[in-house]
Amino acid sequence: MRFFERQDTARGQTTRLLVLFGLTVLALVLAVNAALALTWRLVAPGFTGYPGYFFAVNTGVTLLFVFGGWWLETSVLQGGGEKLARRAGAREAWPASRESEQKLCNIVSELAIASSMRPPLAMVLDREEGINAFATGWDEDDSVVAVTRGALEYLTRDELQGLVAHEFSHIREGDTRLNMRLAGMVFGLEMIFNLGRSMCAQNDSGRRSFLAVPGFAILATGSLGWLAGRALKAAVSRQREFLADARAVQFTRSKDGLGGVLRKVAGQHAQGLMPRSVHPAVQHMLLVGLRADTDWFASHPPLAERIRRIYGRAMEALPPQRDDEMPTRPNAIF
Repeated sequence: MRFFERQDTARGQTTRLLVLFGLTVLALVLAVNAALALTWRLVAPGFTGYPGYFFAVNTGVTLLFVFGGWWLETSVLQGGGEKLARRAGAREAWPASRESEQKLCNIVSELAIASSMRPPLAMVLDREEGINAFATGWDEDDSVVAVTRGALEYLTRDELQGLVAHEFSHIREGDTRLNMRLAGMVFGLEMIFNLGRSMCAQNDSGRRSFLAVPGFAILATGSLGWLAGRALKAAVSRQREFLADARAVQFTRSKDGLGGVLRKVAGQHAQGLMPRSVHPAVQHMLLVGLRADTDWFASHPPLAERIRRIYGRAMEALPPQRDDEMPTRPNAIF
């Protein structure tokens, strides 16, 4: 894997997508102004012009919703990475009493030294048998790496190292902070859509108020902006997953570390073992997403594509095995 080339490609794609996201917000402001201006022309008898500060007020209210939504959504992380991880069901690792968690803590310390980073807090999702993990926190001082019980039980040391290295990349590149800010912007776009929907809502007698006229304009533009924002946010997230995969190979100098993890996840999927639902605030941070990864709104790239990029070719899925289990024949092919 040419990991430096893969990293540059992913960063370049991210930059282009962020520019498109900014242009989406700008286009939404212009569309709301245009829709309301047209509505005013249609409903104002003897149209002679627009009221004072008409466009300034429209622009200000639209941006207030967008940035107000950003503030509301990102406030989820105000308590810190550890608080969010605990909300998702994680607990601090117990290296003194559990060998697998001692191994996890050792790997976190080793990778912190190798990557010149402050060691994040190691945590465990005890109730999740599927192989998965996530990183959270605003920066390195606030960072957490949480892995599932399934990852500790089914992964070799090299594979666990590859998984943790992937999460280290998210911390190093500021992906958690980036994703939360984009999620806030999308939430703000959704608030504009909801404003239009509420203005168009019928009362108890089945009638709509006069606000429905501008409401339909806001609803139409808000829905398009919201859908475009969601699609762009998901596209950014997918590129950051590709970047983290490449960084993990760079950190560990091994394809079979993270590659083995993803192949075992594919093996679990082939056996029908899918990840359970976790807290919505961390779903987009997981190593492997909880939903289908084949549409425009998926936060993770297709698993087969990630494996192919690591190895440069299609690879068989690996059946997840505990240490006391004998190897069996792979049960899926990508």
